[in-house]
Formats: sequence, C-alpha cells, structure tokens
Amino acid sequence: MANYLAQFQAIKNISDHLVIAVEDVSDLWPDVKDLFESRLPFKRACLNNKTRNPVSVENLPAEFILTTDSRLRSRFPQEQSLFWFREPYATVVLVTCEDLDEFKSILKPRVKLIVQNDEKEWFIVFVNRAHPSNDQASKMAKRVYAKVEVEFSTKKRERCCRLDIHGPEASFWEDLESKTMECIRNTLDRRVQFYEEEIRKLSEQRFMPVWNFCNFFILKESLAFMFEMAHLHEDSLREYDELELCYLETVNVAGKRKEFGGMEQGDDEAALLNPGNKPLAQIVQDDSFREFEFRQYLFACQSKLLFKLNRPFEVASRGYLFVISFSKALAQYETILPFCMREVWVITACLALLNATVSHYKDGHVAPDVEKEFYRLQGDLYSLCRVKFMRLAYLIGYGSNIERSPANSAALSMLPWPKPAVWPVIPSDASYEVLEKEKMILQTGPRVKNFGIQRKPLPLEPSVLLREANRRRASLSAGNMFEMFDGQSNFSDGSDVPANLSRATKAHAASMLRTNSSPGNFEGSVDRPMRLAEIHVAAEHALKKTISNPDLWKSLSSVEDFEQKYLELTKGAAENYHLSWWRRHGVVLDGEIASVCHKHGNFDLAVKSYEKVCALYAGEGWQDLLAEVLPNLAECQKMLNDEPGYLQSCVRLLSLDKGLFSTKERQAFQEEVVRLAHGEMKHPVPLDVSSLITFSGIPGPPLQLCDGDPGSLSVIVWSGFPDDITLESLSLTLIETHNADEGAKATSISAATVLKPGRNTVTLTLPPQKPGSYVLGVLTGHIGHLRFRSHSFSKGAPADSDDFMSYEKPTRPILKVSKPRALVDLTPAISSALLINEVQWFGIIVRPIDYPLKGGVLHIDTGPGLDVVGSHVIEMERYTTTPRSIADRGDSELTNQDSLPSNFEDVTQLTLQDSKIQFPDWASDVTSALWIPVRAVGDEISRATSQRLSMVDGMRTIALKLEFGISHNQTFDRTLAVHFTDPFHVSTRVIDKCNDGTLLLQVALHSQVKATLSIRDAWLDLQDGFVHTCQNNGRPSSAFFPVTVSPASKAGMLFSICLGSTNVTGEAEALTSESILNISYRISGDRVMGAHMPVVVKSEVNQDLNCDLVFKSALVLQRPVLDPCLAVGFLPLPSDGLRVGQLVTVNWRIERLKDLEGNTVPGEVLYEIDANSDNWMIAGRKRGHVSLSTKQGSRIVISILCVPLVAGYVRPPYLGLPNVDEANINCNPPAPHLVCVLPPVLSSSYCIPA
Repeated sequence: MANYLAQFQAIKNISDHLVIAVEDVSDLWPDVKDLFESRLPFKRACLNNKTRNPVSVENLPAEFILTTDSRLRSRFPQEQSLFWFREPYATVVLVTCEDLDEFKSILKPRVKLIVQNDEKEWFIVFVNRAHPSNDQASKMAKRVYAKVEVEFSTKKRERCCRLDIHGPEASFWEDLESKTMECIRNTLDRRVQFYEEEIRKLSEQRFMPVWNFCNFFILKESLAFMFEMAHLHEDSLREYDELELCYLETVNVAGKRKEFGGMEQGDDEAALLNPGNKPLAQIVQDDSFREFEFRQYLFACQSKLLFKLNRPFEVASRGYLFVISFSKALAQYETILPFCMREVWVITACLALLNATVSHYKDGHVAPDVEKEFYRLQGDLYSLCRVKFMRLAYLIGYGSNIERSPANSAALSMLPWPKPAVWPVIPSDASYEVLEKEKMILQTGPRVKNFGIQRKPLPLEPSVLLREANRRRASLSAGNMFEMFDGQSNFSDGSDVPANLSRATKAHAASMLRTNSSPGNFEGSVDRPMRLAEIHVAAEHALKKTISNPDLWKSLSSVEDFEQKYLELTKGAAENYHLSWWRRHGVVLDGEIASVCHKHGNFDLAVKSYEKVCALYAGEGWQDLLAEVLPNLAECQKMLNDEPGYLQSCVRLLSLDKGLFSTKERQAFQEEVVRLAHGEMKHPVPLDVSSLITFSGIPGPPLQLCDGDPGSLSVIVWSGFPDDITLESLSLTLIETHNADEGAKATSISAATVLKPGRNTVTLTLPPQKPGSYVLGVLTGHIGHLRFRSHSFSKGAPADSDDFMSYEKPTRPILKVSKPRALVDLTPAISSALLINEVQWFGIIVRPIDYPLKGGVLHIDTGPGLDVVGSHVIEMERYTTTPRSIADRGDSELTNQDSLPSNFEDVTQLTLQDSKIQFPDWASDVTSALWIPVRAVGDEISRATSQRLSMVDGMRTIALKLEFGISHNQTFDRTLAVHFTDPFHVSTRVIDKCNDGTLLLQVALHSQVKATLSIRDAWLDLQDGFVHTCQNNGRPSSAFFPVTVSPASKAGMLFSICLGSTNVTGEAEALTSESILNISYRISGDRVMGAHMPVVVKSEVNQDLNCDLVFKSALVLQRPVLDPCLAVGFLPLPSDGLRVGQLVTVNWRIERLKDLEGNTVPGEVLYEIDANSDNWMIAGRKRGHVSLSTKQGSRIVISILCVPLVAGYVRPPYLGLPNVDEANINCNPPAPHLVCVLPPVLSSSYCIPA
C-alpha cells in the first residue's frame, strides 16, 4: 500500500470536491448540463459527521461527471477501494420517453440494469421534452413518469423527480438538491464506516512487527481528506490530530528511531503552512516517514483546516507550541544538522506563522478575551523570533550592536550556544574579513553613560563564545589558555577565566600574543585555538551556507540591515503585547526600541519609550532594572534640553537604593539637582520629591491645641540626598481626617533649612486651626528657585537604623484641635450676701480647664451701683477645695480681717491698672482665687417690713473678660451677680396697749449675713406724734448690750412709747414722717463665707479698726383708729341649711356708725364679692356701687345668688369694701368663719326596688 503514496498525493492535489456521476440513458446531458452546473456549489447542505450527528454545510462544492468520462472508468478495483474518497457520491440517471411501449421494452430494462448495484446511491431525473402547448404529448409524458415512479420509487424512499425542459419549476431544484444530499449523506456514512473499520484493524496491529505506518497513514488521511472534501473540517482536523499522536507514539518507541531529515537544501526554511513542500514519496523511510518533514506536513494540514474554519488564533496557539516542541527535537539532532539550523528554522517558522495568521485574522469577529490572547501569541512569536535572530547576529560579530539591557541579557544568557559536532572552520581566503572583524572588535568600547556611571556590562551569552567554539573544534589540544580568550586582559564581558593563574603564566601568555595574534598568521600550529574574530567569520560563512531565505540573509549581511530587522521584530512584539494581556512585556520591549533610538540620536522617541519603561519598573518596585534605564532617560532629556524632566529623573536616581550607585555618582545626581534649581529655568514646574524627602511626626501623643490657638509642630524629615542640602523654605500641609479637601498649613519660621542626610527634626509654626483631627499631608518648599513637594510618609526608625523609610500613609493623628469648649471658668468664691455701702472683698475663683492661663489679663467692668476700690491692692491666692466654716474661726479674727484661711495659699498682691489685672505665672495651671475690694452703693434707707425684701433688690453685676493663650487669642466673658444686703431685717409689732395709752413696740432683728453680728447699742428716733415713756434717750426698755447675733438667727428689743401731741400746722408732714431705728454693731466674718469686716482703704488708714458700724432702718408708726365708721354684718343663712347644687341667697348688711365727717367714707360705697371658684358659683354681679346715706344709722343690704359646689365646711363668700380703709370697718363676725354645705339630695330615679 505504501507504493501508492505518490498517486495518493496526486489525487489529493486534484480532488477538492465531491463527484456526482451522471448516467445519461437518453442522451440528455448536453441539454441539461448548464442547468445542473448552475446550481453548484450547493448553497445549503446537511451531512452527518463522524459521530452521525447532522451538520449544516454551506457552499458544498461538487462536480457532475458522466459515467463515460475517462476519469471514472480508468481505475483498477484495488485503487477504487483504496482511494474510495474520490469515487462518486451520487448517481443521477437521466431518462426520457414519449410512450408507454418504449418505456416497457427499452427504457425500463436499461434502467434496471444500471441501478442493480447496491453500493450506488442513485435517483432518476425524468426529462419532459413535450412543449406545454402540446396537450397530448404532455399527457403522455405524465403517464410515462407515473409508470417510472411506480417501478423505481418505494414507500420508504422517493427516487424520481421530473424536469420540464421548457420551463423548469422551482420545486424541481429543491427536490433535486434534496435527493442529491440524501445520496451524498448515505454514501458518506457508508464510506466513513468502511474507513473506520479498516483503521481499527490496522490499529489493533500497531505493536506487531508487520505493522506499517504508511498504510495506516493512507487510510487515516483518506478519511480526513474525505471529510475535508465534504467541508466537515472539524472531523478532518480531528483525524489529523489523531494521526499526529499516533505518529509521535510510533517515533518515540525505543529502538525504532530512524533518520530525522533536514539535511537537504532549503530545509532550513520552515514549511509549517505548505503541505506540498515535498512529495510524500520523498520523505518515506521504510515503513514510516522522516520526522523533520512529516511533522511539518501534518501541522500544515492542520493549519489549512483551521484557516478554513476561520480560527487563526488557534493556528497561532498551536504554531507557537509546535515551534517550541519541534525546536527541542532539532536540538537533539543538532550535531548532524547544518550549523545553526535550529535557530534559522525557528526564525522562518515564526515569521511564516505571523504573516499567515495576521492575513487571516479579522478584528471584531472574536470575543475580547480571545482577541487579547491572539495578540499575546503574536507577541510571543515575535519575541521568540527576535531572540533567535539576536543569537545569529551575535555569532557573526554584531554583539556590540545589541543593547546589553536586562531583557536582552536575560533572554540571551539563558539561550545555549549552537552545538555542532565540529565548529565551522574559517575559509582560507577570509583573512581580510578576519582583519575587518578584529578592527570592529577593537573599535567597539563600552558606551560612557551620563553622570560618569560605570557598570559591568550585562552578559549576552550563556558562556564565553571563545571557549565554547574552541572546545568544539575537532583538533583542539590543551594549548595556550590565555590565547583561547583572544588575549583579553580584562574579562569584563562575564568570562570565567581562572583567577589563580600565576603571574609567570600571564607573562608567558602575553609573549604568546605577539606571536600568534596577527590576523594573517595562518601558518601556526594546527592546534592553535581560533581567535574571536575568526570565530565570527567562520560562523558567518557557515550561516551563509545554511540560510536559504534571501531576505533573512540580507538582514544579517550588514549592521544597518540587522538593526532594521531587529527594530521590526521588537516593534512587532511590543505592539502585540500592548494589545494583549501582557502590557508589561510590551513596555519592556519599548525600552529596547528606545535604546536603538537613543543610539542613533532619536531622543524624542527614546524619551517616550524610556518613560514607559521607568514607570513600569518603578510601579513594580524593580529598582535594579530601573537603575539601568533611568540614566539613559536622563541623558536623553538632557540632550533635548528638557530641564523639568531631567530634574525629575535626577531626583528619581537619588531615590533609588543607595547600594545601586556609588557615593560619587549620587553626589553627581545631587549637583545636577542643585545646579538646575538655582539656575534660571525657562519653564519651572513643581518638583515631586516624594521618593527622596519623606516626613513623619514625632513619636508620642499628638499635639493638643484648642480652637483658635497657634502652636509649634515638630516633624521628622528624612533626606535621601547624599550631602547636605539647603531648603530656602519649608512648609507642611495637614489634612483633616474627615475632610480631605481642606487642611491646615504649617509654615516654617526659619528663612533657610539645611537637611542633613538621613533624619532631621524641623519645627514649624502652626497658625490657629479649625477643630478636628489632622494627619500629615504634603510637605512643600523651595530649593533655590524651584518649588518642590513631597507626599510620602516615613515611620520612626528602629533602634539599629537611622534611615529607615516607609511610604505607608500614617493613620495616627499628628495634631488634634479640640472643638470650642470652656477653657477656663470664672465663678464667685462666695454665695452669700455682702454688706451694702461697705468695702467688701469679692472673690472670683479662676479655674483653668486643661489649658494654661500664662500671661492672662482680666478686664473688670462693674455695673451700676458697684465700684472697685482701685486704691487698695488686689489679692490672688491658690485655691483648694477645703472650706472652713465660721464656727471654726476664733475671736482673733474679729480684729484681723486679713488673716488667711487654711484653704488659700501663695498670696500675691496685684494692682488694678486701667481696669485690668495681670495674672502671675504661678496661676497658669492651678485654680486660684482673686479677691477684689468693691463697694455697693445704696442710697435708700432700710425699712421695717413684715416680709423680707427680694434678693434682687440688693443685686449688683460685675462683667469680667479674661484674655489668655498664646498672643492672647483666647477670650472668656462672664458677668457675675453679687448680692449685697443690710446686716439686719427689721420687723415691728405692737405687743400690748396699756390702759394709760402706753404702747409696747417690739422690734425683731433678723440676721441677713453669714457672719456673727455684735450689737453694741440701739436707739429709736420717733416720728412726730409719738414720744418715749422713759427718759433713756430712746434706748430699749431692756438694754443688755452687747448682744451677739449668730448667722440666720434673730434678736428682739422692746421699746415703750406713747401717743404725743401732733403739730396741727404740719399735719401733712406728720402723716409722712418716719421713725428711725439706729443700731451700732460690729461684724465678725470670713470673706470666704460672705460678709465680713469692711476693708480698710488707704485714705482711711487712720480710722480705728475697732470702730462700730451703724445700721439705720425706717419704721412707720400709725396712730390707732378708735371709732370705725362702717359696720359690715353677715346675715344668717336659711334654717334648712345649704346643699350642693341648690341656689342660696347670701346677704350682707352695711350700717353707718357715725355721721360723715371729713369725707372719711363717701355716700356711694364700692363693694366686691370674693369667693373661691372651686367651692362656689356666683350668679350676678360680683362688683358694684351702692348708695349709703351719710347720716348715722343708715343701712343697706347687699344680696347675691350663689350655688355651693362641694359639700363640707367651706368659707362663705366675702364682702369687701376696697375704697374704705380696714381700720374704719367693723366686721361681724370679725374673722373668717365656716359654713356647712350638705350633699345633694338623692334622686329616686336611680333607686332599684329590692
């Protein structure tokens, strides 16, 4: 069966559609051919896949071929069974007949003979030639067609259809397609079953010696190709996948490894997408195929089907995995393959996959995640191709033109060198090329970076190429060790020459260099190691023989072409990575593009790419990589005169870890920053130094301030500069925790601040802030003319480190400003009354509430009737909460009123200046008492009353305003009420009226102060009309002086007086005159408790301290009324008594007792009824006038209706005469009395009989 491989491939190349055989019984095909072929391809078809599930197929290609065609008749039976997929899938029998006899005798037997083969799927098309105008012919044609249906159609399957050649109906074509699809479907199912059975038989023999993979391949691919012809691409792809697995299983069987292939010309160019690259007969080997060609053939078939399925993404995905796995297979045979065959094949395979998948891909026709994954695969293919391309370029001497970046170093240092059996030998006529290579090597030096940065170049090779190449030379001997390394004395490119060679060995090596290093010296020892230039030239010549693709070789023919191809591959990878999930890969490759642009002076493009790379490295925290790229960005910015960008790059360089750069390099960074900051920048911009200057609060509790208070805030500023740096200004913004939009601002008080490397403590002034909790915000300032800002925060350094920094935002508040609250309290030191008209100590307790009062000033403003005695000193003393009662004080305090109680200490004497008092420093944070001498002025004389006067009568006010805090920004206002009173409250009453007209007047003295009063003397100055009965100068009848009156107690005195003559001419004055009570007393009290001995003022310093005080009170004495003018009597109530709810008449009788004289009682009398509304309801007028004759004995009765409301003893209504003095009225009964009110009578309507 393997002999048919060439024929099988030829059949495949020409068979790309299904075949439908046409059996032309009545020579009708020339007439209907065009009509039939116009229906191809079939627009819609329904076929069964391998699992017998219906699959809809569109545009199914097919071809109608006559059975007499040579393509169907020149086949042997064995070929027909082997290549069954190309046999017809349906047979259309074209017949016509004009009468029944002809049908029975000729047509019917011929058709029977044609359709007797059971393997054929057939149906009959009866062509009606009769013209529609010929009714007889049309009727006969219908009869014949009916006979055809009866003979060849069954109930299970309809096999006949009719075509009117003069006017075919649309239903015919639908019927034709339906019957054709039915035949194709049945044939396809039968053939699939046949192939599956044959494949199953061969699979069972897989591990037997007689098993032949070529036979299995022909059957398997025939089935796959048949599916492909039927547009069942999924089933075809599945068959190729199974075929690939079976082949790999066969190849990897131990002991059966055979020739790999890949040794022919052109094999270096991958044939992943070209199934017909080589005929199958050329790659057959015994009972199988060579792996190199056959695996590519299988993948090409798979990719062709995937493209037909419009799945370029899967082609890229499978292609990338295939390139990786096939590259590993090439590595196993690298010693027998041409030089660098593996690298060249991978490059061509990646490029082929990229071109094919991009051309077949349509944007927007796949899901977004699939699209991103497709671009990622494209980027991977570009990257793989790029790395292999750089390896080839390095081998031929372009290593100096490859940027030694971290990405390139990581890719190339992990990529092994080619491993040929023998390293290529340099041609004999290549001396000039070797010389040029050596010149290029000598002229190439490390590029000097900006700021004088010196770095060991990153390696681009897994090991030293010189050693690797010479090790693989067939004639290499253990010769000169140092000549193997091309005489290089400095191994800065990552070589691993033993460092323990003696100096003698090195000197000997130097002498050998002068002998064997000449470019044209090829006459030396046969075993002389190759020099590096010779290795490059030898590799270039070997590659020229390996590479068959002219475009690829052109890209390696010169440095310019190499860089152009290198940029093309790098840009392709970067662009696709940017469109995929892996944006970071794209940014890294942008850096490689930037390095090429930087090298050629395209600084604009280089800066754009470098900024992306630096942003990625900084965001990921890859500082080692950032240290490689950031100097290049700074250099480009400097060349573009981009001062702001260059300045920011210098700051970022300083912000990197200290170990990445030397101290000298870091100092160079700082010099550039200072130079630009103090220079004249055209467009100065704020500089962000968040990564270089950080700050934190002082460890400990936050600074506590009150609303409106300024303060000083100390912060720790960490400087990342290597040397001291001067800041022209420095300010700090604080952020309120609940409002990030508004914040406080602390401004530096110093003109310039010098930051040392590491930790610095800076104190800032803080203006008054709103209440709230504040955290650190932004640190701003100026370096020269440049404004900078930092918003990074640092934590306190541990004990073993002085430069520990963290960029976490602190949550601990640095400042707390309390809401408006009472910072101080001013309260009276006493609550009892002071003596009026006397100088008294008024105490004010000053209590700071968690706030210092240092430098406080108290403003005093007294109200009307109150004065501060400014000539006397003001005392301030420490206050404690242990008061002492007056009872505990001794008699010595009667003479020394200034002695201090035990709860006051640290007395300080102050003076009043412009109504202000300056507080001493010791009173800043302690509770103190301020004693101010005041005098309350009372012009009116005290009067004796039955009730004590209201406290408001002796009230005075004093307004206080305290200014305190820093710069006196805090104020506290309060108005205090001070109660002043007389020492005594006087009340009088006549306790007895003697027969001789003598009156005994009792005077009661009630103490109104919390002090002990000692009455030394008392006398009464009587008004006109009264005289004393005794010759004692108005003294009391019983004079037991001195009399001591304790607080809240009272004393009494008895005066004996009688009526005297009145001055008739001054009767009006006599009526308004008053008697004066004079009391001489002394007071013993404590200013802490209340009233005390008056303060001695400087102007009264000569006054006797033991002099008595005099208290005067006015008494009003009235002469008694001996005969009343009117008599008011309450008349008796009804005898049946009073009941609740019943009307009753209450009568009063008014009688004049004497004639009207002096208009004492007028003729018209005003009356008023007063009754408790809860007890009585009055019916009638409560108030009115009645006429009463002025003659003695005249009477009048006043009646009123009322209703009792409550039962019991209640007071009856009362008749009053408002216009008549009570002394002129004689009432009967004389005092209020009670009457009995009975409950209401029970109602019988509420009684229930028993």
